Amino acid sequence: MLKKDRSLKRSKQASPNKEEKEKKVFCAESWGLPREAVRSLSQRLREFHQRYAGCFQTKTRSASHRALDYMSGLLRMTSERNFATIGRMTNSAEQNIHHFMSNSPWSGRDVLLQVRAEIAQEEEFQTGGMLLLDESADEKATEQSVGAGKQYNGRLGKIETSQVGTFLAYVNRNVWTWIDAELFLPEAWFSRKKAALRKQLGVPQQRKFATKLELGWQMIERVRGEGVPFEAVGFDALYGRSLWLRRKLMGAGIIYMADIPADTRVYLSRPHYGLPPSHTGCKPYTRPRVLSEDKGREVRSVVRQLKFQSVNVRAVERGFLVNEFATLRVWTATDEYEPQAETLLVRRDSEGKLHYALTNAATETPVEKLAWMKCCRHFIERSNQDAKSELGYSDFRAQKYLAWEHHLALTVMASWFIAQTQHEWQVEYARDDSLKEEFESEVLPRLSMANVREMLRATMPLPQMTPDEATDLVVRHLVNRARSRKSRIKYANYRMSPS
Repeated sequence: MLKKDRSLKRSKQASPNKEEKEKKVFCAESWGLPREAVRSLSQRLREFHQRYAGCFQTKTRSASHRALDYMSGLLRMTSERNFATIGRMTNSAEQNIHHFMSNSPWSGRDVLLQVRAEIAQEEEFQTGGMLLLDESADEKATEQSVGAGKQYNGRLGKIETSQVGTFLAYVNRNVWTWIDAELFLPEAWFSRKKAALRKQLGVPQQRKFATKLELGWQMIERVRGEGVPFEAVGFDALYGRSLWLRRKLMGAGIIYMADIPADTRVYLSRPHYGLPPSHTGCKPYTRPRVLSEDKGREVRSVVRQLKFQSVNVRAVERGFLVNEFATLRVWTATDEYEPQAETLLVRRDSEGKLHYALTNAATETPVEKLAWMKCCRHFIERSNQDAKSELGYSDFRAQKYLAWEHHLALTVMASWFIAQTQHEWQVEYARDDSLKEEFESEVLPRLSMANVREMLRATMPLPQMTPDEATDLVVRHLVNRARSRKSRIKYANYRMSPS
């Protein structure tokens, strides 16, 4: 009986401790989320927007309030973030939003410039930053949208009518955001046949055809010239296989981590490069080329001679990203480019799959640093995913070039608002260290973009439609669909009629 009483006493003593722990675990302040800061999120958004008010000033008026409506729509809405729906959900006339996005002459480039300037001024971002270059495609119904055409769509995994953008993201200290982009216009868009459509959609006259590689290099040069601090540039195999781009970066003294395909050819020793010997009676050669009989080896063929080491790359939701890495000094060259030494980095993931990259980082760079650079590509994928799914970038339906630039600018602005909020709250509001002990984890989950948007929707709620408003909206949809069908039938009959 005495033993039972002691056990009951210990149970009663433990209960308050357990309740206290539970209370701390579910306390917002313990997670670095003071309720006052959350309640003032809508005011924070307005103050953030006010810093950019000058970007929306035209010769005759300020369209700053339209920018706030549109950006807040991207941040708060969860679907159908098109001009009509954003206008309705922010109490702005659809015609006003459409004019602001498609015709108003405010500069989207000025918005991007200010975002990059604010990143450059962040004290914590002076070291450890990385630029990530990638492209992203969105399927289009017709080729009447600017830049749309039959081209490879990575998301669909096939060639389809798509609009492709080349994007540059910035990542530092678990913060990532788009900071620049260029719309890729296929070469066919610069033909005489497309001249009228280019003019109709507002493609700038000074715009000339540029490959995705050239657009990527232009953005890197631009960002570097503006003083955005970064340690390296990373890109996937589409860009990484280009000797032209790697030589551009090497010549500019910029470190890169370039993914490459497994069949990329490299030399294990410096190949002989120079002018071929001239033959009697023949015109002497004037252009040097690779003279070695050795034509190099595919990178996948050298794996067996490599020595791998395990590297703890970074903390992830399921623990830690731990992969194996190996390096090898190689040379790359073609007849157009003389040999240059690069480091081949091979990554073996947890499933045994091999990934290859080339870098011009110094030979003494620790493999842990190279591994971090290699695995940073994850963040451009997150940037693309966040912009499309969380901020409605892929909901864009307008056709004009100016509308695309404006939509991009406000998407980037919304992305930077989230990223800056995440970063500043992390610095200002410390989390309770006892949470790490409670969850037996060295790293706690970060505040996601979806988390911030959820709190913003609560502090800046969207209007709720009345039954009559919902009915009127459905009627408008039916009318628009009927008009579209009528137009398609009329166009089909016109094409079938004898000329």
